[in-house]
Amino acid sequence: MQTVYVRFLALVIFAAAQIFLNSPAGAASLQYYKLTAPLEVGGEGGWDYVTLDPAGRLLYVTRSTHTMVVDVSTGKPVADIPGMLWAHGVALVPEAGRGFISDGKDGSVIVFDLKTGATLGKVTAAPDADSIIYDPASRRVLVLCGDAHRMIAIAPDVNLKSAKADATVDLGGSPEYAVADGQGKVFVNIADRDEVAVVDSHVMKVIARWPVGLGERPTGLSMDRATRRLFIGCRNRELVIMNADDGKVLADFPIGTGVDATAFNDGFVLASCADGTLTFIREVTPNKFEAAKTLRTEPGARTMAVEPRSGTVYLPTSDLTPAPPTAGNPRPRQMPVPGTFRILVVTRSTAAENPR
Repeated sequence: MQTVYVRFLALVIFAAAQIFLNSPAGAASLQYYKLTAPLEVGGEGGWDYVTLDPAGRLLYVTRSTHTMVVDVSTGKPVADIPGMLWAHGVALVPEAGRGFISDGKDGSVIVFDLKTGATLGKVTAAPDADSIIYDPASRRVLVLCGDAHRMIAIAPDVNLKSAKADATVDLGGSPEYAVADGQGKVFVNIADRDEVAVVDSHVMKVIARWPVGLGERPTGLSMDRATRRLFIGCRNRELVIMNADDGKVLADFPIGTGVDATAFNDGFVLASCADGTLTFIREVTPNKFEAAKTLRTEPGARTMAVEPRSGTVYLPTSDLTPAPPTAGNPRPRQMPVPGTFRILVVTRSTAAENPR
């Protein structure tokens, strides 16, 4: 009888373990991330946001006055889109066959052909056109203009002869980044007000403003759309987790200095920081999070793109050298060393495949 009981207990434990390991929390607990060989891209210019195409093959990298399209399987540029004064971000709309690049210095958006990389035209936005996303609910490209305190909405099939935006939203502060829930809500980090502005993208109007708790100067922003959680990277080294339905702050975690992007993938929140750290926070349940690990990357690797299927993380950086102060920017800063630009690659496997 005791033998039967022991066998039964073992089966119960085994079944429970299988349920856990096949759950999001269980799968996430087995993930293992490591820095692998970088993609040595080279070329001139700084960098800002990076965008991965839906197939996970092409990485669009803004390089100040041009935008490089890099094949991540080889690290080689397959196209180089010229004609920007200061490129910031790229939004892709495959169904329209077009891509969109924000040009902060020109206050405009460059429209290009996704197949050829050829420039098709330009749409006037507003001063300091910075981050840019596509909102599937409104079917609009949304460009956030920091100095103008505006969000500009552009139709993907915009007539480039008239080249007019569809709508302008006054955000009441300086926007940094945005994320769309796909259902008609767009959440925008307002850096100078330490808040998230909620925009109804069907009517293009701000409908709520939510403080970010302990966070200051929110920059990076991402979302778990299934659980409706926002992940807000702030410049005071805090990552704030917020309920996207009511703005309630659920948790906050310490991160590195100079965060510029956050991401969510397969049970993990990621925060990439200019001090050369990539922080991972595990989503145990929609209301419970825990620090998982901090991976050392390289200084300057402050933005990223994540391939959702493999979990591979791409982070641009280069060698850095002190830049001389200028009248417009007297603070100490660093500038990229020409020819040293590279894409750091962080890959994911499981702890079972990588015994420690």
